[in-house]
Amino acid sequence: MRKLVVLLFVLGGFAGLIGMGAMATMLMGLGGGGSSSWSSCSSNLGPWGDGAGRGERDAGTLDQESVGIAKRIIEIGKERHLPPRAWQIAIQAGKTESNLANLRHGDRDSLGIFQMRPSMGWGSFAQVTDVDYQINKFYDVLQEVPGWEEMRPGTAAQRVERSAFPLRYHRWEPMAAHLVSVEGNVSGVTDCEDLPSSSVLGTKALEYARGQLGKPYVWGAAGPHTFDCSGLTQQAWKSAGVEIPKYSQTQYFQGGQHIPLNQAQPGDLVFWGHGRDPHGIHHVALYLGDNKVLHAPQPGENVEIEKMWDGGELLPQVVRPVGDAPGSAEPASGGAR
Repeated sequence: MRKLVVLLFVLGGFAGLIGMGAMATMLMGLGGGGSSSWSSCSSNLGPWGDGAGRGERDAGTLDQESVGIAKRIIEIGKERHLPPRAWQIAIQAGKTESNLANLRHGDRDSLGIFQMRPSMGWGSFAQVTDVDYQINKFYDVLQEVPGWEEMRPGTAAQRVERSAFPLRYHRWEPMAAHLVSVEGNVSGVTDCEDLPSSSVLGTKALEYARGQLGKPYVWGAAGPHTFDCSGLTQQAWKSAGVEIPKYSQTQYFQGGQHIPLNQAQPGDLVFWGHGRDPHGIHHVALYLGDNKVLHAPQPGENVEIEKMWDGGELLPQVVRPVGDAPGSAEPASGGAR
């Protein structure tokens, strides 16, 4: 199911599937301060992806009401002693739902900044149109979401809003991070720049993975004696101090920065999905260089190194759990299987 035929063509110019996720150059917590690993960086503030430049531009399009609401979200977050990640999540949700406006209309009976519905138990009409009530209610529900602090901000926003369109909350991540930094007086994106580069961390991840060669594949396992494909990639990057999600699809969408396959470097995550569809991903491996991958293949097999294959399923983008400036990547031009 995972490997079939020869890689037929170079995928560097493959038109197609644009990734939604990416790793952050992270803004730090309430008072700034350093971090000893990318894991603690990534558990604080975004943006994940194309970052501060777009965030500042998007924030510049907000009107006075929207900026005022963003400031109030931050003020109430501080009053409640919530971390900057919570402020960012609320700003992203408010921007997505209402353009950070206190609306008196919406889908069915949805109202206010977060489009809360009285009929769904969010509060009365008067409450869900009161700015302070809405913000506090959002924070109340957010704090009930298990593991919200470690989620990508847009994912946490979706868990509160329960929208039918979950991916749309990610769009405003850079803008929300910029507002938290500027309006919340949170230290800037330089706080994690002294941490190791992606190539150094990728090498560390591969060192761990090489130590698992020969161990059997067991579905759902994440070490130390057995692994499935995503359990191996997760634990490899964890050994380098970088937390990524457990499952292969989640690793694609939330595990880091999307990079064209022909710019892959050792340690990047390579994916296979039915019809090259990210929503059909069923396998992930660690790129070694020279068109080779290290992976936990399938039941009945062991962790191994082999040539990268296509089979009509190899995705044209890899995921780099820690983003760097482009230009140092080793091409992955093809390979036979």
